[in-house]
Amino acid sequence: MSGRAAAVARTWLGTPYRHQTSVRGEGADCLGLVRGVWRELVGREPEPPPAYQADWAEVGGEETLLAAARRWLREKPVKDAAVGDVLMFRMAAGCPVKHCAILSDTAGPEPRMIHAYWGRAVVESWIGAWWRSRLVAVFGWPAGEGEDD
Repeated sequence: MSGRAAAVARTWLGTPYRHQTSVRGEGADCLGLVRGVWRELVGREPEPPPAYQADWAEVGGEETLLAAARRWLREKPVKDAAVGDVLMFRMAAGCPVKHCAILSDTAGPEPRMIHAYWGRAVVESWIGAWWRSRLVAVFGWPAGEGEDD
């Protein structure tokens, strides 16, 4: 149903990982990928992202990423995740949500996601048990966006 968002995310594959960047082909982190897909599907970004650290091991911080997603995207039950949805991950218990991805495929033996992977690039990878155990929230795009026309 939301194949358009996944198709846009695929155009970012191979973009080098660069912290706090969102330029297709030049550099992106996980949030930068979602921001770039937003710009293509929805238009201008609704708010500038705050400064954030690349370290996934931050503890005790505010849920800045999760709160922003709740302001601008449509939260849905994790079990209802569909292709094109934004996935949010908590890297360790007690830590704020620090990673996001776009669900790209649910066919086959394991779902896949597109995300910017530290030290590598924007990649499409299997979700697998490790990622599934850290998935804490799923969001659809604003009404009508990201869906096939």
